[in-house]
Amino acid sequence: MSASSAKVSRKENSNHDGADDSSEKEQQEAIEHIDEVQNEIDRLNEQASEEILKVEQKYNKLRQPFFQKRSELIAKIPNFWVTTFVNHPQVSALLGEEDEEALHYLSRVEVTEFEDIKSGYRIDFCFDENPYFENKSLSKEFNVNESGDPVSKSSEIKWKAGKDLTKRVGQTPNKAGKKRQHEEPESFFTWFTDHSDAGADELGEVIKDDIWPNPLQYYLVPDMEDEEGDDDEDDDEEEGLEDIDEGEEEEGEGEDDDEDGDGEDGEDDGEED
Repeated sequence: MSASSAKVSRKENSNHDGADDSSEKEQQEAIEHIDEVQNEIDRLNEQASEEILKVEQKYNKLRQPFFQKRSELIAKIPNFWVTTFVNHPQVSALLGEEDEEALHYLSRVEVTEFEDIKSGYRIDFCFDENPYFENKSLSKEFNVNESGDPVSKSSEIKWKAGKDLTKRVGQTPNKAGKKRQHEEPESFFTWFTDHSDAGADELGEVIKDDIWPNPLQYYLVPDMEDEEGDDDEDDDEEEGLEDIDEGEEEEGEGEDDDEDGDGEDGEDDGEED
């Protein structure tokens, strides 16, 4: 009885091992097929990237005349760029009061993407004559080196005597910075000397991808303090109107009481006569 059971058990194990072998073979074949399909997907993705790059290059060229026209119109608006930067939540966090003063002389900003786009871009800042530095323009450029690693380089700022903002530790935050509770920011201009992580330069990416496509949206952002002031004035006006209405109602009630009193006196006089 036990021997028979043992034979059956060995037979069942043998069948089970065969099923496992078959299952493993099917899984291996499936993995190989998945790998083949994935290679086709990767090939299509590479092809799509090439096509998208061509489209981006085409429309980048088509946009250039409009960027030029926009820059000419922006030049007619005083303090356009400093207002835009101060109104931007991420950029304003980097601005101290002296930075903001220096950026009042900023007359033009230009972002230029290189021909193949993937290799990098350059941001140019043009300044009017100012008391801080000699440069008429400052630029920072992002590209890739021969090894394919991201790198950056920038203009050397020729500071005037005693005006180097990058050596003034702990600038007073500007008003926008105070509202966002940023204290003692480094100077905005230290960005031109920081090349530690060109592949993840947050300020450069914000200017290129967020501000440059549509700077007007940030220039037109209303000042929150002004809005709060307007709200307070509206509340005061509403309270004033309510007080006036209440005063008029009280006066009206007083006049009604006087008229009622006069009528009663008249009736009393008539009775006496």
